[in-house]
Amino acid sequence: MKPPEVRKYLFDIAEACDLIAEFVAGKKFSDYQQDRMLRSAVERQFEIVGEALLGLLRVAPDLQTRVSDTRRIVAFRNRLIHGYASIADEVVWGVIETNLGVLRREIAQLIAEG
Repeated sequence: MKPPEVRKYLFDIAEACDLIAEFVAGKKFSDYQQDRMLRSAVERQFEIVGEALLGLLRVAPDLQTRVSDTRRIVAFRNRLIHGYASIADEVVWGVIETNLGVLRREIAQLIAEG
């Protein structure tokens, strides 16, 4: 059984990923580009993913090998927060299409392991 703090971070990451998937379900890139609220909501959830992952790795550094691209996820979070003016919609949408599913599966596996 994982410590409560680890489970909390995993849950936060899973929930943020699920929300992103829910927000973009049935949407096309052009929908994303034209909807400021959607973009804001998605970016906020990615910020939560990155922040929760940072916390997770602080309390359970051994899990770094179990989650793909941890450094890139944290760097993406930093870019969203500190470099928000230079975020390209194409980059965010690309992360959704390419990486979100992998992260959701990996986090779900860690949660299932207890």
